[in-house]
Amino acid sequence: MPELKIRLHLKIFIFIAIFILTRQIKIYGILMLFALLHELGHMLAGICLGFKPCSLEIMAVGLSISFRSKAENYNKKIKKGTLLTLKKMLIAMAGPLTNFLYVLIFSIFDISFFKEERELIIYANFLIAIFNLIPIYPLDGGRIIKEILHIFCGRKNSYIFSNKISYACIIMLTAMSSIAVFYLRNASILVILLYLWYLVIHENKKFNNKIQLYNRVNKLKDYSSNSIDDRMHYIRISK
Repeated sequence: MPELKIRLHLKIFIFIAIFILTRQIKIYGILMLFALLHELGHMLAGICLGFKPCSLEIMAVGLSISFRSKAENYNKKIKKGTLLTLKKMLIAMAGPLTNFLYVLIFSIFDISFFKEERELIIYANFLIAIFNLIPIYPLDGGRIIKEILHIFCGRKNSYIFSNKISYACIIMLTAMSSIAVFYLRNASILVILLYLWYLVIHENKKFNNKIQLYNRVNKLKDYSSNSIDDRMHYIRISK
């Protein structure tokens, strides 16, 4: 059985330095702890759905896990998507649901070990869940929207629409965050916003490559079709 590969992004040390300077390292530590539990929610959902974890990435604003899929998930069609599409959507939903579950647990039960940090833990889990539900790909919210679009609009359109939604969302967040930074004087908001811009721009490059690939495949299909038509036309004339 292949081992689980673990990758650490060096950007995490930049974030740690910033949160130390802004005296928010405690909340950052709690955020990263529950970001790990958030990712374990994804992992548990993936294992329950028959996937095998293959890699874990430790990033500046959380973690990301990748799975290996079985061929049978591609074969069963669900509208314009496949069984894999539906399973990927459920896995994406599992992370934020895990954090909302912790919010509920710490809101109802007075756990003595975490008594001093209770409000901070509730706030951190609520923040992680809401942040990951932002409809920007590859965050969970963006993944959920992309898979829904895949089922109803097809793979290519899911890339096109999710890319547009990501850009529209980051522009709105930039406007809102600019006001928040001006009034709250909180540098961490600006850092997170810059990281989101990095995600959007990075994914946009992948999106352009995928669209170019789709266009090339369509051109090859058209060329093959025209070639067959030309040959058939030649055969008819020859007869």
